[in-house]
Amino acid sequence: MRANPHTLLRAMLLAAIALGAPAAQAADDGLNAQVKQIQTRWETIKFTVPEGDKQTEQMNALGAEADAMAAKYPDRVEALVWDGILTSERASMVNPISALSLAKRARDTLEKAYGMNPTALDAGAPTSLGVLYYRVPGFPVAFGDKVKARQLLEEATRDAPNGLDAWYFYGDFLLSQGEYAKARAAFTHALSIPPHAERPLWDENRRLVIHEKLDQIKAKL
Repeated sequence: MRANPHTLLRAMLLAAIALGAPAAQAADDGLNAQVKQIQTRWETIKFTVPEGDKQTEQMNALGAEADAMAAKYPDRVEALVWDGILTSERASMVNPISALSLAKRARDTLEKAYGMNPTALDAGAPTSLGVLYYRVPGFPVAFGDKVKARQLLEEATRDAPNGLDAWYFYGDFLLSQGEYAKARAAFTHALSIPPHAERPLWDENRRLVIHEKLDQIKAKL
């Protein structure tokens, strides 16, 4: 008896779904593991390796891995955010000419991530973009823009009320603008966020710097 073509098509589609699901899950698991590894190594390099040639060398090597991850997963916001973070970090370690090139590349990567999902990773894209816009020089030297920085960081704190980086960098921006009372409020909120048990090194160091910033503000008010 001849098989019904609609039945055959349905069976083929179900088979394709069944075959595709484990592959998609494996891809997700592979990306998540790689993001976690890059995140952990970034924290180790940033907070335990003294500033200098060794730290720069290790951060550049990790940045190359993040570039490869983003190339492999161009449609995944997690990969793009961490590639943007690493590229920004590398920009802070090199000469001004190379720094501007890396900063522009970080901006473009993070803007793509922002367009995909601005709330992912505790508002990682707007937070990191905001940092670039307030730390990079403005026109005519580069693309720095304090107005954009404020908008992005305020958005990040709205979308990530428990995002330690969002509140830390917002406070740092306000401090850089001489808005001491607002900076104190942002840093105080950051310290009220529950500790991140899975990221103790990063969490501890962020809080140490926040206390130092609060001491600076105390001397100003």
